[in-house]
Amino acid sequence: MTVESTTPPLADEHVLDNAAWHSLVGRHADLSEGNELARRFLPDVSIFAGVRSWAHPDVWDAVLDLVGPGALFPFSGPEATLPAGWEVASRGEGVQLVESDRLETRPDDEAVVLDARDVPEMLDLVARTQPGPFAPRTHELGRYVGIRREGRLVALAGERLQPAGWTEISAVCTDPAYRGQGLATRLVLDVAHHVRARGERALLHAAATNTGAIRIYERLGFQLRRRTAFGALRTPGAGAG
Repeated sequence: MTVESTTPPLADEHVLDNAAWHSLVGRHADLSEGNELARRFLPDVSIFAGVRSWAHPDVWDAVLDLVGPGALFPFSGPEATLPAGWEVASRGEGVQLVESDRLETRPDDEAVVLDARDVPEMLDLVARTQPGPFAPRTHELGRYVGIRREGRLVALAGERLQPAGWTEISAVCTDPAYRGQGLATRLVLDVAHHVRARGERALLHAAATNTGAIRIYERLGFQLRRRTAFGALRTPGAGAG
């Protein structure tokens, strides 16, 4: 099997500082809704959202117009000073990893491309393994692949955020009964191979507490780019607090 070791030309990393926004206004614009300052994915596609800049004086009104009063709005990145009535509903620490020239990608002969017909199995596997948010139309964000055993979907990985020049590898998970066989690693390398084939570069996000997965990604050839906060804000108004 041919191993792909040649990385694409360097992509602009500036978009990674606000990856969700650049995906929402770029390749995934048709799967999102919002305005010129705040956007979110359609609810049945993904929970993620983004803003052009938290420093813009009108961004708070833009978010409120988009989601309404007493609602949650996901955030990732530098934390801003909240106006009166806003609150942090949840918060965590995460890491952003990007591919290095050590990453050796390869297509996988067992990887099968998944589509709408596979959604029930994808949702079931994600629910049992908890790799991160996954909705009925998340598979429309990019190429999702899986490995089957005796007809059952036992491993999954795919493409989520796609800021210009980059593609995020996401939903990496394996049925507990099939762990320890390297299936998730094989799918990560397969997804990364196809990302590179488009002339793009791969990135990953993980909770900072998921040290086991981070070690695996670093061993494969990903490297830490930055640490970041993530969570959700609650808008002021009905139901707030």
